[in-house]
Order: sequence, then structure tokens, then C-alpha cells
Amino acid sequence: MLHFTPDEFERRRERLRAEMAERKLDALLLFAQDSLYWLTGFDTFGFCFFQCLVVKADGEMRLLARSADLRQAQATSNIKTIVLWRDRGGANPAIELRDIMDDMGLLGARVGVEWATHGLTAANGRLVEEKLGSFASLQDASDLVPALRLVKSEAEIAYVQEAARLGDEAFEAMWPLLREGADEADLLHALQGDILRKGGDYPANPFILGSGTDALLCRYKSGRRQLSAQDQLTIEWSGVKAQYHAPLMRTLVVGRPLMRHEELFAAGSQALRAVEDAMRPGNTFGDVFDAHARVMEDHDLVRHRLAACGYSVGARFAPSWMDPQMFVSGNAEPIRPNMTLFAHMIIMDSDSGTAMSLGQTYLTTDGAPESLSRLPVELAFTG
Repeated sequence: MLHFTPDEFERRRERLRAEMAERKLDALLLFAQDSLYWLTGFDTFGFCFFQCLVVKADGEMRLLARSADLRQAQATSNIKTIVLWRDRGGANPAIELRDIMDDMGLLGARVGVEWATHGLTAANGRLVEEKLGSFASLQDASDLVPALRLVKSEAEIAYVQEAARLGDEAFEAMWPLLREGADEADLLHALQGDILRKGGDYPANPFILGSGTDALLCRYKSGRRQLSAQDQLTIEWSGVKAQYHAPLMRTLVVGRPLMRHEELFAAGSQALRAVEDAMRPGNTFGDVFDAHARVMEDHDLVRHRLAACGYSVGARFAPSWMDPQMFVSGNAEPIRPNMTLFAHMIIMDSDSGTAMSLGQTYLTTDGAPESLSRLPVELAFTG
């Protein structure tokens, strides 16, 4: 069930070892599920419990996990050594982790740790500090693997392209259902069902779908309604293939667009074009955000925009498909070729109750970025 060749995984491990050597790390403790997947292929949601991959500077790897993930790791990863910690009252898997590291000769070593991840709760992090704080010199290495994952290989790009195709086709499956009286549940079923039916995966976070006043929300919530004759619907969804995501976002109109919809679309589409122009080597993630912000300011929409306008995407796990690198003010991360980046222009005018969102995933190149979606950037309406 490995989605990449042994050579691909070996190249990733060598890149990891080179970065560890640069940081003078003797070992690395990986808790982020996307890090484990990228390095070994290990595919699970078991990271909601304590699990850790210990990687030594020489490339040796040992996984500490629960018994429920033993066969999962054997079936989906290239990890050879798997150690289980036993579920029981008062269990402290950090003790087993320390024993593994001791057996690997890491007493007193300089060890990087992925602290900033959903795969390591605050409670488990305290256990790690308590049991390993005097055993080794712990260094924050939360950014190490995410930085390596930022630029995609040809094989990864192929999965993102396939994810984008699935996202486009899901929208085309949903669009004919959009009309007065349509149930949000049917629209959501069409989006998600089409992706799964065609061999895609569950997304790392739920699709966003809200109509009426809820079109101004940019998070999923429970509850469904039926569309009225004059309505607005905001959706954010993603095709997913081999855990690689290619998100899209649109605000659609049932009936005819209001004048405010047209004004906000004009601003959003202009901002998206400005972002595309800035999404080139020689610029930074912060430059991309600034391009978006300037257009919003020109249209007097500063109060109605967000403080971010996108982020890197790739293989991610719950609870979010967002990578850490975001389009925010002051982010000095450089734009480089072969990144897969999602840009969203989200405008929420609470004064008039009008929403307008546009978003799609791009592949960066040596010049202008390439949109991975073939859906047109237009003000789509049913009337």
C-alpha cells in the first residue's frame, strides 16, 4: 500500500539526514502524522494517541505505537522496527520511548522534537519533557519536516493534480442540484460522494458548506437547511488523492446576484489575479498576502477580509488540510518552483449579509503559477 517508490522514500530520508546534520541533531522525534507519512508511508489516524517515530542521524528508524497500529504500520509503511506500548491504567508511553532511545545509544544526545503538531497533545508533551528532559538535550525541530515537504517531487505533484481533477468533477456533480428547495445535505453528499466514488480519500477537515447568513462562515458546522429562491452558498472543498489535497472555494448564487455580490466578486477576482502575479520565485509568502491586501484596501474591504489569504497544501491529516506555511503579513518564506499553494479571497460583509469567496490551488513554476483547477473564475448563479 505504499504510494511511492523505495527510491522516492530514500531521497526523502537523505534530505532529512542532511538537514539533521546541518542542525547538529543526533536524532529526531517525529510526532506529526504528515511527517511520518511523508518519510515512511505510514498511514493512520492513530496519532490521536501517543505515537512517535525515532529517527537517528544514521537513518535508523524505530516506531513506538499502540497495538492497534501494529498491522497498520506493517501494511502501509517501510518501517522495519515497531515497538508497542501497552494500554493499561496509568500507562506512560514516554517511559517506553526513553527505553527505545537508550537502546539506540541516545543518552545525552542532541535530539530534535516536533512539539508543534496535533500528534502531540500538551499532556503527552509534558510526559516527554518529564522523562526525556534529563536524558537528552531536546531541541524544537517542529519546522524541519514541514520545510522539506514544502517543495513537491514529481510523484507528489501527480497526486495533487489528480486531487484537483477530483475536486473539479465533484463540483460538476453538485452544480445541477443547485436550485430553490435544494437541501444542503444533498449538495454536500454530491461533493464528498463523487470524490470517494472515484477513488479519492476523506479530506483532512470537513468540507465547508453554508447558505443564507451561514455563507459568511468559513468553518464547517452541524445543521442543514434548504435553499430559497434568492440565496447564496459558500463551499470550500478539496479533491484528495493518497492524502494529497487540492482545495477549492466558491460563493454561488441561487437566483440572480445582488449588486453587492457583483461588487465583491469584482474585488475578489482582482485580488486573485494580483495574488497570481505575486506567486512567483523572487517573492515571499508575505508578498502574496500584501498583493491581496492592497486590492481589498482599494475596494474599502479591509473590515471584511481575513488576516490570511491561503497556505501551502499537500498530504495532511485531521484536523486540518492546512500546512503551516501561510500567506500572512510578514511571512518571509520564499516562493519556489514546485510548491502546491492554495489561495483564497474570502470576503464576509456582515453589514449587508453578503458573502463572496474565491479560491483554488496552484502549482508554482519558474514564472507564473499554474492553476490546477479547470473551473472558471466567475460569478456563478442559477437565475
